[in-house]
Amino acid sequence: MKKGKSLVFLGVLLVVIDQVIKVLVKTNMTLGESIPVLGNWFQLVFVENKGMAFGMSFGGVIGKYLLTAFRIILFCVLCWWISKLVKRSVIPSGAEESPVPTGVLVGLTLITAGAFGNIVDCLCYGLIFSESTVNAVATFGHYAPFMQGKVVDMFYFPLWTWPDWMPGLGGRIFFEPVFNFADSCVTVGAIYLILFHWKFFSKD
Repeated sequence: MKKGKSLVFLGVLLVVIDQVIKVLVKTNMTLGESIPVLGNWFQLVFVENKGMAFGMSFGGVIGKYLLTAFRIILFCVLCWWISKLVKRSVIPSGAEESPVPTGVLVGLTLITAGAFGNIVDCLCYGLIFSESTVNAVATFGHYAPFMQGKVVDMFYFPLWTWPDWMPGLGGRIFFEPVFNFADSCVTVGAIYLILFHWKFFSKD
């Protein structure tokens, strides 16, 4: 099916881009190293996290196993759901069910590819790379068991600092988390679906 193949190609392309960026950062930057891209507004900052997106963590070693398992289950469910929706997207006109908009499939593919991109880090990076430190760039080696790899993050946008007089926000950076390409895919896909295809999900 042409549409299904196009979605698979898009998903694979996004995962490849995500992994190329991460491997380049992991094997060329020391932990905590920063490279200005657009002055102080956009920087490449190499950090690693053991947990969720945007540097959040969850429950230590056991939490890491549970989170990785959840990601794998979510990825499988999303793949199954997309495959069902692809079949519906080619329903002939006049049928009782309405065809699925292509935008819905693209949005879900973005989310699925992003989820898989971070799964790769968790499953494999601990097995194939050495530990990144503030003094040494990682090489091929081993630093953690299966499912315990750290997720590589690098995009940092400290666009501005809130004025000191603002209660609760004064002196804090507007957007502090460091994130990666996979996180961006999930976020963009989710926001796109919410903004432009919420009617589909509300009635489906």
